[in-house]
Amino acid sequence: MSLDASDVNHHSGCLSLRRLFKFKPQRVSKNSSTQANSSHICDQTRKASDSERDAKITDLTSRVFYDTCCDFGSRFDTAVSQWEAPPVYSDLPSSNDSIRGEIRHTIETVIDTLDSSLRSLSLLIHSHPELMFEEIFAHRLLSDYMESHGFSVTRHYLGLKTAWKAEYTHGQGGRTLGINSEMDALPEIGHACGHNLIAISGVGVALAIKSALETYNVPGTVVLLGTPAEEGGGGKIILLERGAYKGMDACLMCHPSPGPELSSFVVSSLAMQSIDAEFFGQSAHAGNAPWEGANALDAAFLAYSSVSVLRQQIRPDHRVNGVINGSERAANVIPDYAKMRWYVRAPTRDQLTRLTERVCACFEGAALATSCRLKITKNTPYYDLRQNSILAGAFSHTICQEYGMNVGQYPSGASTDFGNVSYVLPSLHPAFAIPTRPNGGNHSPAFTDSARTTEAHKACMLTTKALACTGFRVLEDNVFFIRVQEAFEASM
Repeated sequence: MSLDASDVNHHSGCLSLRRLFKFKPQRVSKNSSTQANSSHICDQTRKASDSERDAKITDLTSRVFYDTCCDFGSRFDTAVSQWEAPPVYSDLPSSNDSIRGEIRHTIETVIDTLDSSLRSLSLLIHSHPELMFEEIFAHRLLSDYMESHGFSVTRHYLGLKTAWKAEYTHGQGGRTLGINSEMDALPEIGHACGHNLIAISGVGVALAIKSALETYNVPGTVVLLGTPAEEGGGGKIILLERGAYKGMDACLMCHPSPGPELSSFVVSSLAMQSIDAEFFGQSAHAGNAPWEGANALDAAFLAYSSVSVLRQQIRPDHRVNGVINGSERAANVIPDYAKMRWYVRAPTRDQLTRLTERVCACFEGAALATSCRLKITKNTPYYDLRQNSILAGAFSHTICQEYGMNVGQYPSGASTDFGNVSYVLPSLHPAFAIPTRPNGGNHSPAFTDSARTTEAHKACMLTTKALACTGFRVLEDNVFFIRVQEAFEASM
């Protein structure tokens, strides 16, 4: 990934990603002595105004880019520039607009009861790290667990061998809430993005809402998706294209990050396009007849230099990074092939499209200048994350007022395939802080260690409770759901 969440000295000016919060002191939850002894502040926001694929994917590895995703850490010293007015969330709910106390108590009781088994699931997944599209152990473990708790489970969902769907319906009619559980790990460093925590949070949210539907006789459906390959394979995008999210009225998930103790973040993300640029030239003897060759490596270096010059004329919140793939060719042979991989990022999907065109022009110019042939391959883009303002407000209110966690909104340089989902239906994707060492943010060995700690599990469970409370309101509260819909439509 291009940014390290633990680098608090980084200055990016990503105003398009920033939501401004007003900080006001609020009461701290009575549920925790640790929380009660801390002077936490809660944030209050300012008011704001599918088709399925025809053909199966046969080579999913072509979509792979490991180091582009999911670092949702906070940055507290980010410089703020003034070229664009930032979007803001609508007002947080008032106390009489929150989920009822007895419903929250039911949700809390269920999650507390499941706590030890969820902890076991997390540690088992953490101890068996599996790469994208290879999450066989997690697929079996989580599918069996959901089935044992009364959910109807579809394994190998929609042609993906490690995707699964767990569904529960109570009564007739009602709305449908979607939830995501991620499972994949990273090469060599394992669960360095804490997907073991995301997995059990999705399970906890689904089971808590199931119990609340039954207890209060609310009609509705809960769908928990086991989504493979977030780390570059775009698993949610594949599922989205194949119809997995059809019929959902909203979708929720969460993500761990570094940050201060008992803190949560409702952040956006950058839209991201992965590009492979291949140059084809003509080999020749470098000493005897270099004029007979067309140097593909020269084309790659010229393209790299052109992009470096381009960076001076792009916005501060845009990112372009690339590498030239390694080669073992002899120095006395004019290279006839060179391959580069690039990641282009921008705050919105539309800005990403325009920036990608400018980057590709650099490749085309380099090919023309060196008499090489160019092949550009654009992989599936990740869209920016569009947090639903009403869902974000309700979640922030609950996790702050009831569980004593700070709520912040800071820029993120991450990208996630959940961004594509957020363009299709109302979505919420908060991050929560877990303790880690300095410079030990997402995608580092230190974060792998952090993701299995007791403290990380506790933070995950608090977030799970707040997410479940928010999700249940989507199913139970008609007025609240209308506001969620209106906010989604207004954001498009």
